[in-house]
Parts: sequence; C-alpha cells; structure tokens
Amino acid sequence: MNATSDPARKALSGSALTRRLTRAAAAATVLAACVTTPGASASAAAELREVMFVGNNWDGTADVIRSTGDYAKIGRLNVVPDKNQRLTEIYLNPIKLAFFLGIRQGPGEGHDQLVDDMYATPDGTAMVVSRPSFADVVSIELATGKLKWRFPVSGFRSDHMAVSPDGGKVAVSASTSNTVHVLDINTGRQLGSFKTGDKPHENVFTDGGRYLWNMSIGEVNNNFDAPDQDWLKGDRHITVVDTSTYQVVKTIDMRGRLDAFGRSDLSDAVRPTVFSPDYSKLYFQVSFFNGFVEYDIATDRVTRVKTLPKNPNTSDDRTTFVNDSRHHGLSINPDGSKLCVAGTMDDYATVVDRATLDQGPLVTAAKPYWATVSGDGRACIISESGADQVTAIDFTTGRKVVSVPVGDHPQRVRIARITAGWTGPTG
Repeated sequence: MNATSDPARKALSGSALTRRLTRAAAAATVLAACVTTPGASASAAAELREVMFVGNNWDGTADVIRSTGDYAKIGRLNVVPDKNQRLTEIYLNPIKLAFFLGIRQGPGEGHDQLVDDMYATPDGTAMVVSRPSFADVVSIELATGKLKWRFPVSGFRSDHMAVSPDGGKVAVSASTSNTVHVLDINTGRQLGSFKTGDKPHENVFTDGGRYLWNMSIGEVNNNFDAPDQDWLKGDRHITVVDTSTYQVVKTIDMRGRLDAFGRSDLSDAVRPTVFSPDYSKLYFQVSFFNGFVEYDIATDRVTRVKTLPKNPNTSDDRTTFVNDSRHHGLSINPDGSKLCVAGTMDDYATVVDRATLDQGPLVTAAKPYWATVSGDGRACIISESGADQVTAIDFTTGRKVVSVPVGDHPQRVRIARITAGWTGPTG
C-alpha cells in the first residue's frame, strides 16, 4: 500500500495524525540534511569504493585489488594478527593440535590454511574472514589491521562463507561439525545455526536472503576415491533452510537425480555452484569430474551435463586430485549468458555459452582454484593458486585480459566495498 487510504486517515485521531505528519516532516528534514550536508551518512556511503578481496591461503594475507580495469593492487591486510596467540592455544591442546596438523597435511597440502573466505562489512570499514586452521571467523578493522571480534566455530575447521544480500549476515561452514553458523556481520553474534550433510562447503543466499543453501561434499581426505567406493565418502546433500527460523525446508541428494539422468558414474558431492539470474537453474561442479551439471529447480531434475576437455598431462589417478576436486571454481556473468569454469587440476579456465554449452578457448592457468565476476561484469576473475596471481578473462571473447601478482596460494576472490582512499592499515 503506497499511501494511507482516506477511510484509514479519517479513523486517526487528530493527535495521531499530527504525530504522523510531524514524524514525516522530521524524516524529510533528515533526508535533506543527508543529501546536502558534507559528512552525512548518504555522503559517507558514496565514499565507499568497490574492490576485490583475494585471500592468500598459505600467506595469511588478503590482497585488495581494483575490481575492474587493470585490477592493480591497492593494499594488503594481515588476516592473522593474532597468530601467536592462536598457535599457543592450539599447541597447549592435544586435540586441537591433532586437527591443526591434520589440516596442514590434508587440505592444506603441507601448509596451514590461514584464510579461506572474505567479505566486507556494510559500512566498508572491516573485513570478515574465515580461517580454517584456526577454526574461526574474525572481523579485522581495515584502518588499523586489528581484530574487532572473533567467533570460534564448532568443531575444528571453518570453510566457505556467504553474505546475505543486505550485507548484515554472514554464514560460515564448520566442516568438522557438519554445521553452518549464521552471524551478525557487525558484531559476530550468532543469529542461528543448522546441521548439514558431511563436510559442509559452499553457502549461497537466495530469494533476496529468504533462503540459505548449503552444499556438503563428504570426506575428501581419504583415498576411497574409486567410483565403487563412493559410498565411503559420507552423507552428501544440499540443505536449504529458511533464514527467519533456520529450519530445514528441503534437502536434495543429487545421487538419485544423477542416476536418473544416466550419470551414475558422477559423484554427488556438490562443489562450487552458481544460480541462473532468475534462480530457475543451478549449475554445479562435482568431485573428480572435468565439467559441470545443470539442475532444473522447479522440476527437480538434472537436465544437462557438460564434459570439458582433459589436460593430457593431468593424471587420471583420482587420489592425486587436490581435495577430490578436478575442477573447482564456477561463475556466471550478470545476464546469465556465459559461465566461467576453473579447470583446477587440468590447468586451464574457459568460458562456456550457457544456451549451447559450447566452450570457448582454453586459457592456460596454474591450478585455478576459484572463479568470480569483475565489478563491471565484463570479465571472469580466476585465482591461479599455482602461480600466485589472479587472471581476468573476457566473457565475450573468452580470451585472457591480464594477470596480477598476489600472495601465496590465492583461493577465494570476492567483490567488496570499502572506505575510499584505503591503501593499507595505518595503525
């Protein structure tokens, strides 16, 4: 209802109507002040700058780069300023130490996993980071590099995150406790949590933030990787919850859907995912597979599977794939016409036409580990974890545009808005 109807207005007492008009006038005065007064909140919001966060997993740093153009580096943030304190706690606790060393030798490939995922707070003053080896999520003040809050997740490892469309909530997967925590992004206070399948991984908010989807990938650190051993990988399914209650509204096990499509050979461990702009289709990668799957949400069916080329220099021995992921990284351009695929173990990335599933040129890349979209929507940005750089690929031509050096083993790349003029901590 855009305005109060005449009958409703007549039902108001004179004093009530006066109070309503007074509040409206006051609101108009505040709005005018925000528009015309330097330093007001609207002016402050206009001073935010769009950037990209690049998480350097083995470094424990995050590079901040331009989100378009030359993608030049703007600054760097240490995301483990409390490293000595965290290590002391871990080494004094035998159970925590066992998991810490297990993460190092397993998913960390001999390195500590110090940053997985990152987002900015709505006011652009802080970075919120999940740190797998420290089993937590922290907020770090961009101006000073100091911690604002810390949330230890349940279990012993934190993983992928997602931020709600309004920027106020951040969801994080606690991979060893099969739990997703949803936090107030400004305070770190837990707003809710829910149980998932084994090893929760990707999180995605949908329908304007009404629902949260979590994809569990099962056990990726054992060597039961042959297709006939798939049942030893645990319970893998998609969990969909209502974000007002954090109650499960739907679970989707892709095993039956893949079997019905005739692809019983594919794992049902759903890895990176993207939705079509109208949320009618879900595209996802699965463990061990060089390609991706299209799933129709309304009919609850797998509708297409795209197999991408294998690199002849890549071994088909599944035990050599990092964390079971042959391909890991998927993005979609704003109009939904093109998909961008990171072919992790096959050392390339490629743009795929969504209508025809025809692939573009194979752009050589060193263990690309993630794919996202540039600020202007024109390019796919991949992280090359094997070359310590991020690379932009034009969605229209499928050709490489530029590569930019970053820190050690970049993985997640996220669009963010931060205070204009920031070039690094000054505290």
